[in-house]
Amino acid sequence: MNRKELNPDSSPQAAFGARLRSSRESHGWKQEDLAEHMGYSSTHISAVETGRKIPTLRFSRSADRAFGTEGIADTFERQWREIKHGALLEGFPEFVGHEGRAAEIRLYEVGVMPGLLQTSDYASALADSAVRRGAITAEQASERVSLVSERQAVLRRTPPPLVLAVLDEGCVRRPVGGPAVMDAQLARLIDFASLPNTVFQVAPFAMGTDRPFNLPITVITLADRSLMSYAESAQRGHLERECAAVVPLLTAYHQLQAAALSQSASVAMIEQLRRGTP
Repeated sequence: MNRKELNPDSSPQAAFGARLRSSRESHGWKQEDLAEHMGYSSTHISAVETGRKIPTLRFSRSADRAFGTEGIADTFERQWREIKHGALLEGFPEFVGHEGRAAEIRLYEVGVMPGLLQTSDYASALADSAVRRGAITAEQASERVSLVSERQAVLRRTPPPLVLAVLDEGCVRRPVGGPAVMDAQLARLIDFASLPNTVFQVAPFAMGTDRPFNLPITVITLADRSLMSYAESAQRGHLERECAAVVPLLTAYHQLQAAALSQSASVAMIEQLRRGTP
């Protein structure tokens, strides 16, 4: 038999293919058997195993179902996200996968609009700025903007998750992309606040030291009511799965909501900013 050997360390794509083959063989399956379990042709399976074809999100999730790896930390879907979004912060691709299946999302952002609420023009302005600074390439900028759109699909899911968003006042006052881009972005916030499954609040500067977080934080509740949190610095992200570590963050988030402006007062602030009044 002609068998192409892959070096799993050569690339994330090769590591995916090598793991797929190893998992298949550990189950005693031929490529035809795995193809039947996953709903793909044996030729497609062979192409992914040997690195000739890049796996897709659908393929990765199908592999997780076939091998029973759904819900674990090291899924095929996580590996796919590393292939697709390798330029992103450590931990973020995996977080995005959980975010897409969350029952509840609680987010707090500082300085810029959170990705789930960004318009495409706002996201592009941020990405273009990073390119001009030499922080990322034009290709990576395009990837970031595409990911923003992909993540927002969770808001259109049926049933949609409960999404609670608290934005530091700096997020809504910091100009990004010019007046037209900011006006459309502020309008997006008002639309978001009007949805039946959302809560929108602004944490005003006047909160001072009552603000419990100094960095962005997201707490997600999965369908089985388990909790996860994601936080990031300039260099790396951290996905926390231990409930004992996440519960204090959830408590602090509730304290943040209690001290922030109400949704009606927050929307009124946004409307004032759109009118150009302080």
